[in-house]
Amino acid sequence: MDVPFCGGCACGAIRYECTAEPIMALNCHCRDCQRASGSAYASGLFVPADAVKITRGEPRYHRTTAESGNVNGRGFCVDCGSPVLAKQSAFPIYVIYASSLDDPSGHKPTMEIYTASAQPWDYMDPALPKFAKGIGS
Repeated sequence: MDVPFCGGCACGAIRYECTAEPIMALNCHCRDCQRASGSAYASGLFVPADAVKITRGEPRYHRTTAESGNVNGRGFCVDCGSPVLAKQSAFPIYVIYASSLDDPSGHKPTMEIYTASAQPWDYMDPALPKFAKGIGS
């Protein structure tokens, strides 16, 4: 992925820039991600929090508690509802939703997580490693 990269919500009210390569990129099939994305999974890039600068607007965060007990914050645009960023209390990272990238073709997921929650109609890339729960499970 070319750095820096930019993105934002569908209506343009929120914009961000990231100045670091993703630490990892994956597809998450947990029920929270399914609900947040409105689809079978959420596809995201994990990046250092200090590498992300919000250049316009401010996402609103909906918070949920993960199985681990950590708090997830899913940032979305209050005007158009687009998911943009997520953060977790345990790590100094942002998860950038691949759908919010100006050029999502640069997103290359390397694994599928929470596949125990995957929907039977979802086709997963057979070449990617699968983890029933989180990474390492």
